[in-house]
Amino acid sequence: MGPWIFLAIVVIAVFWLVSLYNGLVGLRNRYKNAFAQIDVQLKRRYDLIPNLVETVKAYMAHERQTLEAVIAARNAASDARTRAAANPADAQAMQQLSGAEAGLSGALGRMFALSEAYPDLKANQNMMQLTEELTSTENKIAFARQAYNDSVMEYNTGIERFPSNLIASTFAFGPATLLESTESPEERKAVKVSFG
Repeated sequence: MGPWIFLAIVVIAVFWLVSLYNGLVGLRNRYKNAFAQIDVQLKRRYDLIPNLVETVKAYMAHERQTLEAVIAARNAASDARTRAAANPADAQAMQQLSGAEAGLSGALGRMFALSEAYPDLKANQNMMQLTEELTSTENKIAFARQAYNDSVMEYNTGIERFPSNLIASTFAFGPATLLESTESPEERKAVKVSFG
């Protein structure tokens, strides 16, 4: 075998390894971008909640504990979102975000259940607009979460598949964590936010 053939084989092997590495980088960037889309929608959700609580507060003044629980849950979820956004590859941060989101959904659900007893609140134009925006945002979060989880699955498959798993282990491409719901099947039922 001549030196040119050997050199050609080495060059082809190097290009192939670089291609595998770049493919993994692309998959990792895709799932991080998908989380950034969730992050945008979560921030919008968290920005809507104080306005919603202020609107409800005027009608449900004696339900202060419920309103404070919503704000506390919102703040906890916002903090968890910040940690997860800093590093979507951090499994613990993603689990904390899932747990905080479940707590927030539960607190909002209790607030909306209590608000059913206030007909004037249900007819309030600001309340109707805020709940419509919140419903729209919840739908966008669900779609963004699905896109993120799809990207994570593609990335995780890429780092497990041979021979790219050799590149992944050499260059510390760790598995990404799915953003799963920590709610029970009962809690997974959609929060009713319409006041029609």
